[in-house]
Amino acid sequence: MALTYYNNNSISNVTSFAQVPSGNPVLLSTATASASSSIEFTSGIDSTYDVYYFQFINHHPENKFGSGNLQFQTSIDSGSNYNVTLTSTWFRAGHNEVDTETFLQYQSDEDKQQSTTFQNLASGVDNDNDASLCGTLYLFNPSSTTYVKHFIATTQVSHSDPASNNCFIAGYFNTTSAINAIKFKAQSGNIDDGTIKMYGIK
Repeated sequence: MALTYYNNNSISNVTSFAQVPSGNPVLLSTATASASSSIEFTSGIDSTYDVYYFQFINHHPENKFGSGNLQFQTSIDSGSNYNVTLTSTWFRAGHNEVDTETFLQYQSDEDKQQSTTFQNLASGVDNDNDASLCGTLYLFNPSSTTYVKHFIATTQVSHSDPASNNCFIAGYFNTTSAINAIKFKAQSGNIDDGTIKMYGIK
């Protein structure tokens, strides 16, 4: 990488500096569930930011195991429909509380192949009073009208085994239309509690 030198030793003679992007996340919106069927972000996803970053904080489902898994889908029509075609890959690592099982496994039943259904962000979420899910999701360049829209998610789950499950999900929405809304919901039942924060990153 080339270095730039100023020939004049006095900083007062420099007329301008190039601005270096900070890359720091900017909090755009916060939504908190309370026996909510879903959480939607239908505004703020536009060309302002290159990356949209979501934090899931203590998602607690009404139902346990497969029914309480947090899911998401996106929209190209401002939330009228959440059915954008996606392809994804999915694996997890786990360790149960009694130290009798550990695993690292690909989850073929959780990935998607050109599907328009909701993508699971976790597996086996428990609904005990002290159980929850936390994690992150990155959605890259959703306003592009040239490229597909990639995403990467990681979640940490209090599994109903009981166990610790670390889930890794990645894929792309196979559309060149701009994505402008996103929806999160439980696989069935409500989201009893939990906060989702949406950030923009330039």
